[in-house]
Amino acid sequence: MASDPKVHVFEDVSKHNQTKDCWLIISGKVYDVTAFMEDHPGGDEVLLSATGKDATNDFEDVGHSDSAREMMEKYYIGEIDASTVPQKRKYIPPQQAPYNPDKTPDFLIKILQFLVPLLILGLAFAVRHFTKKE
Repeated sequence: MASDPKVHVFEDVSKHNQTKDCWLIISGKVYDVTAFMEDHPGGDEVLLSATGKDATNDFEDVGHSDSAREMMEKYYIGEIDASTVPQKRKYIPPQQAPYNPDKTPDFLIKILQFLVPLLILGLAFAVRHFTKKE
């Protein structure tokens, strides 16, 4: 690791989100993992999905080995200015229209399941009535 680490701003780090230029923030440290993209066991998509955010939880959830943690040292390029990292956003579910069971296709099917047998029964009585010889 460098003796006097460079301090990076989150906005600058988040711009490095391509296969040919990929930086990650893990535990307050910035890593340039561009050279490791093709060698990563999980593929480059895993690394790319961790860009533009604090990837500490993503990294820790996988349970990397000690050798993987040691390997990180050669990709270390500095620290992140913690005051520039956005706070974790709370999930807000999208607004949805209230559920109206009368407007679903299931409702139409239920109506047809009721009306079609009645229609067939009515037709049967009509045919019987008009074709009956007295």
